[in-house]
Amino acid sequence: MTDATPSPDPGPLGAPGPSAAPDADALDADTLLRATGSVREFTDRPVTRAEVARILDLARFAPSGGNQQPWHVVSVEAPAVRAALGECIVTAAKEYLTLRTAGQRPFGLTVHGRWPGPGPVDLAAARAADLDAPAFTGLAQAPAVLAVLVELGKLAAMDAELDRHGVVAGASIYPFCWQILLAARLEGLGGVLTTFAVRDEPTALAALGAPPGWALAAVIALGEPVHRPTRLRREPVAAFATVDGFAGPALTP
Repeated sequence: MTDATPSPDPGPLGAPGPSAAPDADALDADTLLRATGSVREFTDRPVTRAEVARILDLARFAPSGGNQQPWHVVSVEAPAVRAALGECIVTAAKEYLTLRTAGQRPFGLTVHGRWPGPGPVDLAAARAADLDAPAFTGLAQAPAVLAVLVELGKLAAMDAELDRHGVVAGASIYPFCWQILLAARLEGLGGVLTTFAVRDEPTALAALGAPPGWALAAVIALGEPVHRPTRLRREPVAAFATVDGFAGPALTP
């Protein structure tokens, strides 16, 4: 198997991709969608550039508004860049855990669609504290670390004039992030998406050498799972789907 073997479908831009993993078809779609949970603990097995390339070769077929494909992925290998991203993640994790300990839903929006702020919590003090939380501190040292950037000029925010926090622009980038995780699962890997580094986006973008006009959408850690999720707890369809209105009857078969 060589990276010169083109994909069966080269994609809308005609760019060939690396060959698929030998067992890429072994995982059925039902299992792929039902059992791709977040993985934060990895073995020491390296993730190769060839594996990352195969993952991105599948992920690039994600939908985006106007087929703008506004993403750029930095596969972070340099220890200094990993350390900078890790510091951004850990700093945000300190804030997050402090807010949660105070009984808040960290950075949660209210019914009015805005974050009301930290209230009585001193976030500066939280950032200065020590953190003993391997689930956060080790993410930047995962076998593979991908920083997903998005070109702001290619996004459409149809909710830009609404009196709430915007959510719609993410529709052109987060399906791509999810396809990275699905494709990693096909490679026998696991991973987790975190937006914590966005709390200190200027530092993260500087470490990544991003030009003006780009934002950090997520950092994705990938590797061979120590433990792979097999059952995910989710609400049944009837708990969140209704017919002909929000208060309509539950959608059932």
